[in-house]
Amino acid sequence: MAKDVIVALDFPSREETLAFLDRFPAGEAKPFVKIGMELYYAEGPSIVREIKARGHRIFLDLKLHDIPNTVKRAMAVLSGLEVDMVNLHAAGTSAMMKAALEGLTRPGGTRPILIAVTQLTSTGPESLKDELLIETPMAETVLAYAKNAAASGLDGVVCSPLEAALVKERCGRDFCTVTPGVRFAGGDVGDQKRVMTPAQAAENGCDYIVMGRPITQAEDPVEAYRRAVSEFLG
Repeated sequence: MAKDVIVALDFPSREETLAFLDRFPAGEAKPFVKIGMELYYAEGPSIVREIKARGHRIFLDLKLHDIPNTVKRAMAVLSGLEVDMVNLHAAGTSAMMKAALEGLTRPGGTRPILIAVTQLTSTGPESLKDELLIETPMAETVLAYAKNAAASGLDGVVCSPLEAALVKERCGRDFCTVTPGVRFAGGDVGDQKRVMTPAQAAENGCDYIVMGRPITQAEDPVEAYRRAVSEFLG
């Protein structure tokens, strides 16, 4: 399983996004990037095509969650954007995940990596119990969702770095773990509840780490990205 740092392009406009990407030297490998709801809803599919044309791999982070047929049809559209990774909510059940996989697969059999969100890294144990009414402890909830995703044919899950090792243990070493909630040592954790440093995430079996503000809002974003890669990949 390949490992990499994914930079979250949490910007509200095309101009800010491209200005950020222009800071990376032309001679270096282009970062794997994540396009989330804010940027996608602001600029639409065109920003995906433009960034892809620049040579970046793209994780399109839209977290689909709807009835199976709707998700299947939406995934067929997203597959045509030639992105490298897409996701949905595992809470949508196995029927939705299987439908998504069917819709995402192109006529030639190729498709992006498909992963499922288990529990958001902004969700803590108290919210899980008191608001979502899930009495099962966080780790077991995440593992149950991950096992459902694996059984549905998905490639992996989004989970916190704290749960990555357990997901690997239960679902196999080739089951992909994509982990937000990664911060540099001593950095601001923001709205994240379950966090690790890049080095700790690597030790815990994470395949991809997603970092936004620690890189995009750094005084020197390129150097922050290089630091993340160095700490994560060694």
